[in-house]
Amino acid sequence: MTHILAIDQGTTSSRAIVFDAGMRPVATAQQEFTQHFPASGWVEHDPDEIWDTTLATMREAAQGRDITAIGITNQRETTLVWDRATGKPVHNAIVWQDRRTSELCSELKAAGHEALVTARTGLLLDPYFSATKLAWILDNVEGVRARAEAGELAFGTVDSFLIWRLTGGAAHVTDATNAARTMLYDIHRGEWDEDICALLNIPMGMLPEVRDCAADFGVTEVLGAPVPILGVAGDQQAATIGQACFAPGMMKSTYGTGCFALINTGETPVTSTNRLLTTIAYQLDGKTTYALEGSIFIAGAVVQWLRDGLGIIEDAAQTGAMAAEAEPELTLVPAFVGLGAPYWDAECRGAIYGLTRGSGPNEFARAALESVGFQTLDLLEAMQGDMGAGDGAALRVDGGMTASDWTMQFLADITGATVDRPTVLETTALGVAWLAGMRAGVYPDQAGFAATWALDRTFTPAMDKPTRATRVATWKDAVKRTLSAG
Repeated sequence: MTHILAIDQGTTSSRAIVFDAGMRPVATAQQEFTQHFPASGWVEHDPDEIWDTTLATMREAAQGRDITAIGITNQRETTLVWDRATGKPVHNAIVWQDRRTSELCSELKAAGHEALVTARTGLLLDPYFSATKLAWILDNVEGVRARAEAGELAFGTVDSFLIWRLTGGAAHVTDATNAARTMLYDIHRGEWDEDICALLNIPMGMLPEVRDCAADFGVTEVLGAPVPILGVAGDQQAATIGQACFAPGMMKSTYGTGCFALINTGETPVTSTNRLLTTIAYQLDGKTTYALEGSIFIAGAVVQWLRDGLGIIEDAAQTGAMAAEAEPELTLVPAFVGLGAPYWDAECRGAIYGLTRGSGPNEFARAALESVGFQTLDLLEAMQGDMGAGDGAALRVDGGMTASDWTMQFLADITGATVDRPTVLETTALGVAWLAGMRAGVYPDQAGFAATWALDRTFTPAMDKPTRATRVATWKDAVKRTLSAG
């Protein structure tokens, strides 16, 4: 029987999911890996641990099954540099959450470079993206710049690194969605940008070849027989595809470590006036479809903080019942690594307001879950401002946090939007599995795939307008007090 293997290499774990000929998940393997925090605001991963956990989960999930093709989806913006001869990394991977280059970004803004960056890449000058992370490695790891200029080193996001390893160094490639998140790629011309590379003193020979999301990315033999890699997309774009958001105006929001809302804008890139990002939703058959994206750095990670940082829960599943027992007295702004859209404040840090002697674990759990809804509201309001969407429109949701009915109901209540949860929550893996399966000729075309999307449950707004207005005002006041310039 035909099977497609999806690699879902995320921020806190590596997973492999096998889908059958009917696009149903039939096997899953997952391994967490170590988060490294060398300094305040710094986040790193060991590239070899990323590789080892990816390889182990691939082999576990694929065991005894005939794999026709592989798709890869990955944490975006995370930056790796490795030796072309040996495949050995020159430094830990610098994770998308890492804020070590905030000073460099501020200097570039002050010098007037942000307008060029935004016009070419659709992005803002922020430490979130790969470009300044790569510049930091070149400038701060001994001997790396000379080796890079000599052509000895390769740069890539996680997909590129995995493909390099999977193909034994035969392929140094990426897809358009991952390239679009580096802050080095002109999303209008579909090329690496010479001016931005020169601005950051990045040798262009380090950069991978950019291909469509469904394309030939090389062949791997790590499963014992040759298997082609036929689909690649950054995790949020893969989720957009998995949610079948193929029509302009369709929105999805994914709740993983962070939260990312995307709205399809069709063939036309929309320039945001509300500090959202203009990005590539997907690229098929050489045709680019664009999106507006709002990025929240801390979503599921705030629940992980309740567990690992505060020790007040043992499992994420506990939080919904705890929240239901609490009064809405606390407001948590989870700016642990700064705030993303629409604020883009790399310097602010998390804060909690409204503490009393009666504040306990239940209240903290409620405030943590509510913070995700409030941050999503900020994104939808920005989308509405840019293109008249996001107010009352249906929002398709996915990711681990969507399993919490309490969280999804609060999301509907506070945003005023209808929230649609699909039957398949693994939409990120499904999206990239469809890309690979469609390329292999075993899955349906775009229209056929969209027809398979199925609804599990709709959450409709139930909070009265005065209560909602009061809660929203409290949130916005808390954010204002948390911002570094506030």
